[in-house]
Amino acid sequence: MTGRGVDIEREVLIAFDLLLVVVLGLLLYSVSARDSGLPPGAFDAMQVVLVVSALLADAVALWAIAARITEFGFTPNRVAALGVNVILLVNLAWSAVLYIRFLRERGSFSDLERWQTNYLPVYAVWAAVVVIVFPPLFGYI
Repeated sequence: MTGRGVDIEREVLIAFDLLLVVVLGLLLYSVSARDSGLPPGAFDAMQVVLVVSALLADAVALWAIAARITEFGFTPNRVAALGVNVILLVNLAWSAVLYIRFLRERGSFSDLERWQTNYLPVYAVWAAVVVIVFPPLFGYI
């Protein structure tokens, strides 16, 4: 115990985010490639383990970002990273819930497909906020 919060360098946080994007890409690919009529199998259980692991990594990244914001203040990069990590957290958390429901045969796979399809515009909206709102907000215009 050092008495300090999570002390992760910027490059490591970027690597965490890239890892989370890769996990999201794998999830999107597996959801789009899977026949929704098939019953749950071992691959689906592995997908849940992957998503839950990504959630843990995202929680650590969010903790580190919050620590950096607390210690050094708000910057465009920190706010953008915080936003995308919160968006990823929500997407992965609800995906895990829907996937677990599917594994326990209390939900359908199409619920997960619908969630992923409906959630994709959230990323576009956040990208638009970063591109359109951040420059005047942080004095870059």
